[in-house]
Amino acid sequence: MKSKLVIGNWKMNLSFEEADDLTIAIQEALAEINLQTEVVICPPFPFLELVTDLAEESNFNAGAQNCSQFENGAYTGEVSAKMLADLGVDFCIVGHSERRRYFNESNEVIAQKINRLMDQQLIPVVCCGETLEERNAGKHFEVVEKQLKETLFHLKKEDFEHAVIAYEPVWAIGTGVNATPAQAVEMHKFIRSLVEKKYGTEIAYNTYILYGGSCTPQNAIELFSSEDVDGGLIGGASIKSGDFVSIIEAAETAVNDN
Repeated sequence: MKSKLVIGNWKMNLSFEEADDLTIAIQEALAEINLQTEVVICPPFPFLELVTDLAEESNFNAGAQNCSQFENGAYTGEVSAKMLADLGVDFCIVGHSERRRYFNESNEVIAQKINRLMDQQLIPVVCCGETLEERNAGKHFEVVEKQLKETLFHLKKEDFEHAVIAYEPVWAIGTGVNATPAQAVEMHKFIRSLVEKKYGTEIAYNTYILYGGSCTPQNAIELFSSEDVDGGLIGGASIKSGDFVSIIEAAETAVNDN
């Protein structure tokens, strides 16, 4: 089993002081672990430099929660991929269900953001997932396939192999309800089969497919134990240092036990 990837998405939370305390707490805890898991912290934009500075001397990477689909120009309030690269960011989340829901981001816009990130050699963490209504209607595979084809599958092989996919069942985000391990594994296997069909077996195996949706220290080991679940995109638990580190330790355990 290859190593795992755990990404913390702080969303729009914390003060600067709280962000500083949290990052240092994570840094100190990870220093005590013989870490195989790759760890990424994605704070709000105002805290990015704080995280990138600490990442330089730590065993985690810095990521952003979003970027603009435009390279530069008169787009008040936007942050470009080049600005993120200049800050020392390595990863960027795109297409999160909250961006789709609250800011009406389309697959086309998400594809443009991925292109901007690739231009700057940043790693896009591309979110996909169905709503409860879509799952109940039996359309969950169809929805996820359409999202991936329209946002990500236009990339050439050499670019795609640097992308990360995060499956986030929308009905499990921030609700405390997570997909069962069987549901998660079923969708992850389906996503990997789509990647294999498009890009081949080797790239499909090496592509990181993360689970996002109420992942906790209590369910992380069971979720991560499948070879098709390559880690997690962690929301609420990532702003509690103890919970986040416990999830990282679960990822370590899952790899070592397999």
